[in-house]
Amino acid sequence: MAIDFSTQRWQATRWNYEQWWAGSLARPLLNFTLKGCAADRPEQKLPDHWLTAKYDLTIAAEAIVDRWDYNLGTQRFLGDAFPCVFPNFGPGVAAAFLGARLDCGEDTVWFHAPEDREVGDLKFAFDPGNPWFRRIRELGRAAAERWGDMVQLQTTDLGGNLDLLATFRPAEKLLFDLYDHPEAVKARTWELHDAWWKYHDALSAMRAAGTGYSAWANLYSREPYYMLQCDFSYMIGPEMFEEFVKPELAATCRRLTNPFYHLDGPGQLAHLDSLLSIPELKGIQWIPGAGAPKLEHWPEVFRKIRDAGKLIQVWSCEAESDIGIIDVMSEQLGSAEGIIVIGTIRPDQEREATALLEKYGACPA
Repeated sequence: MAIDFSTQRWQATRWNYEQWWAGSLARPLLNFTLKGCAADRPEQKLPDHWLTAKYDLTIAAEAIVDRWDYNLGTQRFLGDAFPCVFPNFGPGVAAAFLGARLDCGEDTVWFHAPEDREVGDLKFAFDPGNPWFRRIRELGRAAAERWGDMVQLQTTDLGGNLDLLATFRPAEKLLFDLYDHPEAVKARTWELHDAWWKYHDALSAMRAAGTGYSAWANLYSREPYYMLQCDFSYMIGPEMFEEFVKPELAATCRRLTNPFYHLDGPGQLAHLDSLLSIPELKGIQWIPGAGAPKLEHWPEVFRKIRDAGKLIQVWSCEAESDIGIIDVMSEQLGSAEGIIVIGTIRPDQEREATALLEKYGACPA
């Protein structure tokens, strides 16, 4: 099935992203994927699951990749968008790699510790034989064989290290551990750090040569990149963030060329100054979250990020029809440089999207 992209488009796309990461692109990146286009072959019988974990492990990886290939053929990649697939096994699937039970629901994945153990009794180590890890590696091999460097295979959502630890305690007990057993928490954090990096590097090795890096947030980078996070930090204050989260996070940033941070909800804003002080952190993805004011109501957050010399990523949500957020942010900040807007658009939004691409010089040649 034909994917509406070319080698020339990839060359231009990689160059634009490279310039954006370097702060040299004199425009924003506008990554809009149009879905629902006509396919040039019949739809196969294998259902389309947003959660890849819903496919039984007996289904061949090649069959899932073929389903992804069909989906890509029904999409058009506007502006700075590019063909990509995301092996979605839930946020924090590294917990399953480390022995947690994975339960897949209709629209989310849950991870459950195999037993209730004290934080001092937990031990974490890389397990290359884990069936979920092997499954994702099989998908990586099948994708590389099918597409080469024409489709970006995104790194699965490994999760943040305290989020992973919270799976095994769980979170309410881990909060007490920060007070009662701080050294044990730190020891587990660095064990998870080592295991996380072994999983990350092994999955990265599955990519076809020259493909580059991406993750669930649809950013592209020629050099090592990841969208880092710590949702657990919503429940702790700045002092504990500095003590328990930042050291490991900063160490990971030093190992990545283009690290980004997923700042999710107003409860994490207390940690923004700390995050911005990490020299190697390249940017912040701000998601206000359900029930919070929409993106246009947070100019002070965007100004703080830009004033710190960091890049900014926001989502353009299909349901909210807010692809014009780039105009609002450009007016609030004085320019649109250093921003990337990523979103999926409906066919009725194509004209609006095309006008935005022309306005900001993001139409591919």
